[in-house]
Amino acid sequence: MTDHPTPPFPEQQQDLPGSFLEMDPLPDHGEDSWRGANRLPERIALITGGDSGIGRAVAIAYAREGADLALVCLNEDRDMADTARLVREAGRRCLVLTGDLSSPAFCRDVVARTVAEFGRIDILLNNAAHQRSFARIEDISDDEWRHTFAVNIDAMFHLTKAAVAHMPRGSSIINTASINSDQPNPTLLAYATTKGAIQNFTLGLAQMLADRGIRANVMAPGPVWTPLIPASMPAEKVAQFGADYPIGRPAQPVELASAYVMLAEAMSSYVSGATIAVTGGKPMM
Repeated sequence: MTDHPTPPFPEQQQDLPGSFLEMDPLPDHGEDSWRGANRLPERIALITGGDSGIGRAVAIAYAREGADLALVCLNEDRDMADTARLVREAGRRCLVLTGDLSSPAFCRDVVARTVAEFGRIDILLNNAAHQRSFARIEDISDDEWRHTFAVNIDAMFHLTKAAVAHMPRGSSIINTASINSDQPNPTLLAYATTKGAIQNFTLGLAQMLADRGIRANVMAPGPVWTPLIPASMPAEKVAQFGADYPIGRPAQPVELASAYVMLAEAMSSYVSGATIAVTGGKPMM
C-alpha cells in the first residue's frame, strides 16, 4: 500500500479554480503508478474537469487503458496542457475544450465538437464542480447559489441531454457526487445540495436510459486532495483536511481512478443506478 501524505499539511490558499501545480504536497494522479491493462480499448470518453484532481487521474487511467479523450476545463491552461501531454504520451488522441459549463450553449458545443472529432461518445464523465465555504446562509449570495447549481447539476443535464443521441448501446455515464450527498457539510451548503441532486438525477437517469443500453452511475468520494481544497477553504482547514476520516488523511486522486475505470468498462454491464462510495472508511447511509 502506498504511503500517501497525511495532515497536517502546509497552510495554503489559491484563487478558484486553483492549480494542482501550486499545491503542497503535489497530488498523486497516477502519473508514475498507473499501468494499463487494455480495459477500455478504442473507447471515446468525454471528461469535464479533466485538467486536475479526479478528472486528471481518470484521464491518465482511461488513456493508459486504451481510450481516446475529450477533456473540458474552465481556464486552467497549465494544468490541462500537462494532462493532455500525458494522454498523448500514452498513444491516445486528446481533444481539449475550454469554456464555462454554466452555459447551456457551451455544454451543447462540447458534445458537438467531441462527436465531430471522434464520431461518438462511449463514456460521459460529468466531473467538473464548483464550491465555496460559508459560515452563514446570509453570506451566500443569490449569484453564488445559482452559479453552483449551474456548474454542478445543470451542466450534467445539458451535457447528458446532448450526448445520449451519440452514445451507442453499452455506453456509460458517470456522475461525480460526494459523501456530501448523504452527509452534508453545513459550510458547503450550496455544493452539498447540488451533490444530493446529482445522486437523484443519476438514479432516475439509469432507469430512463436502461432500454437504450446506456448505464448511469454515481461516484461519491470523501475528501480528495485537489485544487478545490486550497481554493475554497480557509488555510487552517486545508492544513487538517481529511484528518477526521478513519484512514486519517484525504484520498489522492489516483486512489479513485480504479472505481471510475470499473464503472466505464464493458464487464460492468449490469452495474447501473449504483452509488460507489470511496470515503476512506467513513460510511454513507
